[in-house]
Amino acid sequence: MIVTVTPNPSLDRSASLPGPIVRGQVLRLEAISLVAAGKGVNIARALHAAGAPTLALVPAPDHDPLLLGLTEDGIPHRAVQVRHPVRTNLTVTEPDGTTTKFNAPGAALGPDELASLEGAVLAAAREADWVVLTGSLPPGIPVDWYATMVGRLHAIGTRVAVDASDDALRAVAAAPSPESAPDLVKPNSVELGQLSGDDGDELEAEAAAGSFGRVITAARTLVARGIGRVVVTLGGAGALLVTADAAWHAVAGPITVLSTVGAGDSSLAGFLLAATDGADPGECLRTAVSWGTAAAALPGSTIPTPDQAGAVPVTLTRL
Repeated sequence: MIVTVTPNPSLDRSASLPGPIVRGQVLRLEAISLVAAGKGVNIARALHAAGAPTLALVPAPDHDPLLLGLTEDGIPHRAVQVRHPVRTNLTVTEPDGTTTKFNAPGAALGPDELASLEGAVLAAAREADWVVLTGSLPPGIPVDWYATMVGRLHAIGTRVAVDASDDALRAVAAAPSPESAPDLVKPNSVELGQLSGDDGDELEAEAAAGSFGRVITAARTLVARGIGRVVVTLGGAGALLVTADAAWHAVAGPITVLSTVGAGDSSLAGFLLAATDGADPGECLRTAVSWGTAAAALPGSTIPTPDQAGAVPVTLTRL
């Protein structure tokens, strides 16, 4: 089973515009949707669609719309009771696929609520092959919480993946020992740049031009700190998988991008699906790119089906 942990889940309201955003103007939204979301929820949604055993752990009060949405969609989940309602985020997509997100910070978790969340994570981990720690941290959770939880989960014998950014990701990358370093991290180019001091846009542009040296070098600094595998998503340039002794690049053919919301989450879900099936590293990366590309070709925060992901042609190269 793959357990996803989303300490700061959200209700994601997505809408499209008939034209580009014009600041200061009245704009008419189209195709509005509202779904239970957050990175771990999105990953669990993809895993569930593929028939993989999964459990989404979320802090939320009884009868919160997030829980109602998860129940209606049939997503296996477990709620950790908290006092405040789940935040609502807004995503607006322009006709060319440009996506703008407005994310609320989320409600603070008190010490008792945080302790309950930790207990739920550790209990679920005893039945899991992987635990995925994902997304932003709400107020009240220390920035090194993911890093601390990795060590506690490894002590149970569970493999851990982390998909985070900013200070939470920096704390994970600064893990003091191999035991507290995750087995997998999935930064995008901007997040990798936060760790290496590089410009993320430049890294992605270089990859699009076929130059992967700086991305591999930056990823290898994480591997040297004990992180087992680094998957770097690069937008239209595909993704790289970097380990201690090898690197692979995978890229799909051109698509019409409708929305990038959930594409990175779908990529990680695809990688974990292949990994739990015993696929080799290159095939794991190929599957990740097929799922992420399929998601980008769908509107709003729609998560692809296995058939949609499987229909995406992907070129895989060992570098």
